[in-house]
Amino acid sequence: MNRRLPPLNPLRAFEAAARLGSLTRAAQEMGVSQVAVSRQVRTLEHYLGVELFRRSHRAIELTRAGRELRDGATSAFDAIAASVRRVSRRGRQDVLSIQSYTTFSQRWLIPRLPDFHRKFPGIEIRLTSSTAPVDFASGQLDAAIRSGLQVSPDLEADRLATIELLPVCVPALVREVPLRRPRDLRHCTLLYSLVRERDWAEWLAANGCSGLTPAQEIRLESSALAYEAALRGLGVAMGIRVLVDRDLQAGALVAPFPRAHPLKDAYYLVRPKARSPSIALQRFRTWLARELAAESPT
Repeated sequence: MNRRLPPLNPLRAFEAAARLGSLTRAAQEMGVSQVAVSRQVRTLEHYLGVELFRRSHRAIELTRAGRELRDGATSAFDAIAASVRRVSRRGRQDVLSIQSYTTFSQRWLIPRLPDFHRKFPGIEIRLTSSTAPVDFASGQLDAAIRSGLQVSPDLEADRLATIELLPVCVPALVREVPLRRPRDLRHCTLLYSLVRERDWAEWLAANGCSGLTPAQEIRLESSALAYEAALRGLGVAMGIRVLVDRDLQAGALVAPFPRAHPLKDAYYLVRPKARSPSIALQRFRTWLARELAAESPT
């Protein structure tokens, strides 16, 4: 069936003026001039061949034809608006762009993202990894997970977890080389992460072993590679507790010296202070803090 419809822009202008009872208010709602609204209404009247308004110096009054058309047009536009809202809600995803370190993403965040998506199915996480300084100026990022002692004053920072160090290795290595005291590490291969080279020195100093010389050293580009090497039995890696807890619980790795050494720095979720957090970011922040708090040692 062919629908005989009038030009829609004139019809929209008429409906707004008729509903609001004013050309001026209709113009404000539509973001155009009063003259433009008046011209559109005239166009519709010419198309229909009827007068829709009686005009006086300061007011407009609907004619009988105008009232009939107003009721139908308003009902139709309300129905269209409701349909658009339903479709828009059904298809919308709140997109949240998060940047993190590769190791934190691989070993902590990604394994837990299914839980976040189950709880918040309408939020899409776009995750990138980098060790470079965070660039919020481009507007491409909502928040980032970073570690450090101090946070820039123009950033809002939520402290997520203290960085606690403890050596980790496969159980077979402990059976091969008994590790009863920290000094026994001199018989082992130590796995170093080039992005956290000071971690071994910090832990050894805290355990009275400054200057310890291991049997061998292997230096790897990232902590993720150091953990993978440890899982393959290549040596002892310096673990960050929050990143190795799952492997420790599963028995894939063991901590020969289970007392962790806390550093002064921590992991933070950072975002620009000048930008109000979206509802999606607020939910992610709350979920992240709860998950990390639940896993923190008591």
